[in-house]
Amino acid sequence: MKKFLLATVALAALSAPAMAADLATKYPVKAVAVVPVFSWTGFYIGANAGYGGDKFTFDEAEFDPYYESVHYAYSNSINSSGFFAGGQIGYNYQFANNVVIGVETDLQWSGIEGKYSYNETDVLHPYTYGSNYGASVDYFGTIRARLGYAFDRFLPYITGGAAYGKTKLSYSAFESDGYAWGASASSTNWGWTVGGGVEYAITNNWTFKTEYLYVDLGSTDYSYATGYYSDYLVTGSVDTKFHTLKAGVNYKF
Repeated sequence: MKKFLLATVALAALSAPAMAADLATKYPVKAVAVVPVFSWTGFYIGANAGYGGDKFTFDEAEFDPYYESVHYAYSNSINSSGFFAGGQIGYNYQFANNVVIGVETDLQWSGIEGKYSYNETDVLHPYTYGSNYGASVDYFGTIRARLGYAFDRFLPYITGGAAYGKTKLSYSAFESDGYAWGASASSTNWGWTVGGGVEYAITNNWTFKTEYLYVDLGSTDYSYATGYYSDYLVTGSVDTKFHTLKAGVNYKF
């Protein structure tokens, strides 16, 4: 019995290396390639184009020098719309928890404008009165912070900050008896903006985005004299506020 047991143990010991080699041959261990996760961290530069508009609001008051009081005051709003195009540059930083913070500045040429014409004729007493209002945004830009959450290559975000732009306005009126008056003004105004958007990384360097912004550039003041002796002083202001929707592409370094 002892000889039989010893022979069995010896046979098992001699067979173990062969079995191990056989297992290694039949069940090899394969290496798995690790796919790198996309990161939004880095500087970028790009271009955009879009459409915007809302209303220009004219507020006027006429001062009567004889009664030393306001003769009339009224407000008139005209619709505004137009295309714009420009570029942007910025920087993003992505944290380990996928929160992305960044800063961006942009500048756009703008065709946003609004016009209004009014004519009135008194048939009983031949008399015609007319007026023309107009305002436009020649260019506008923003300096904004961005806060988003990255779903790999998809980045929804909110944004807000300062806005600036050049606005122009014009006003003219006439009467059939030969009197006419008017005013024009332009200024570079500062204001604020807020909005949001989504951005998608097409490749590791190229991204595509769509973005909505509400822009408030404050008001532009103007004044002119009217009346038969040009002694009535009219003071006014135009509020410039508009919505924008744009699409753009960025190259990320």
